[in-house]
Amino acid sequence: MIMLWLTYIIPSSVIIMMKHPLSMGLILLLQTTLITMITSMMNLSSWFSYIMFLVMIGGMLVLFMYMTSVASNEKFKFSINLFLFMSIITSILIFSQITTDPALLFLPLTINESILFQKSYIDSINKYLNNPSITVSSTLILYLLITMIAIIKIINIKNGPLRHKN
Repeated sequence: MIMLWLTYIIPSSVIIMMKHPLSMGLILLLQTTLITMITSMMNLSSWFSYIMFLVMIGGMLVLFMYMTSVASNEKFKFSINLFLFMSIITSILIFSQITTDPALLFLPLTINESILFQKSYIDSINKYLNNPSITVSSTLILYLLITMIAIIKIINIKNGPLRHKN
């Protein structure tokens, strides 16, 4: 339980100390990855985690494009003091949890390995890969590919990228 708490608290406390928008985006991406991995382990099907991760990645791409067009020449500074501070806090929290309950040293990860081989889990994956669903999935993939190619052809290349060079 404390490890779950640490995955939420530490990135949230680090993002407060960041000054550059790209570093904030990196921390947000790290926290999203951790949360999607945890929800994927907790649920029987990990589709919700995939969708949440893809939506966050899409938002991060838009933010990255905007920030590189607005503040393209701003320097990114890495703070050793912040890194040492967060490493020490993380180590203290983990060490205090282990010293309160020494049995935690010998426990495996909290993932339930038997869930991977349960029949209901395998059946939930097979629903998406069987004959009726695979045609819908293939049609959706083909539609998205054709739409992407059409959008690329429609874009006026003469205007160039979002950022203008002086």
